[in-house]
Amino acid sequence: MIKVQNISKKLGAKLVLDEVNFSLKKGGITAIIGANGAGKSTLLSLMARLLPLDCGQISFDDLDTGKTPSDVLAKKISILTQSNYISARLTVLQLVMFGRFPHHKGRPQKADHAHVAKILELMELDEIADRFIDQLSGGQQQRAYIAMILSQDSDYILLDEPLNNLDMKHARNIMQSLRKIADEMNKSIILVIHDINFAAAYSDLFIALKDGKIIVQGSVDEVMTEGNIELIYDMQVDIKTIDGKKHAFYYT
Repeated sequence: MIKVQNISKKLGAKLVLDEVNFSLKKGGITAIIGANGAGKSTLLSLMARLLPLDCGQISFDDLDTGKTPSDVLAKKISILTQSNYISARLTVLQLVMFGRFPHHKGRPQKADHAHVAKILELMELDEIADRFIDQLSGGQQQRAYIAMILSQDSDYILLDEPLNNLDMKHARNIMQSLRKIADEMNKSIILVIHDINFAAAYSDLFIALKDGKIIVQGSVDEVMTEGNIELIYDMQVDIKTIDGKKHAFYYT
């Protein structure tokens, strides 16, 4: 279980998060939604210990992120940020194997190679595994970085805008893969995402931020109403159900 208790955060003079509290049971996909500047990425960075807490506490399965050693935490949570850059010239295979480091400590074993091979196939990267990262398109690079995070095999996977640089087809494939991982491997996936229709199609829960506060949270059906979406984004929408999934249609 994830517990986020009384989290506030200032960046400079600006209060970015203001007394954020929530808990999440293990498993499934939770989408953190909200307009630009709502505090979504800051919240995810605090959960991953990329930023120091000003106050409050965050724990994963009763492991306090402020007190747990990094090597222990690396087997519990993994994160993909929006800005990913590796200066070393690595192949896709080498990058994804790098994600296994908390397990193999630099000495990959047969089980590590087998796990990486499974992830490469899942992310449709097996045919370009020997290509260098800097030779790939933006979408292929994004899938490679996601594969690296998945190969870490942590219980909790934090993804900040994982659909960046992806066309509609590959964005759908990524979300389908994440759904499969959550369901079949009992992983907890928490992602920041702007495309609310992709989020609604594949997520279980929404946490909506506005001005650094949680203004609504719950199941997709509970949150995905015209009143809630208009409150979150300050714009008028129509919500329609198509093939059992809710979709937001924005007025221009």
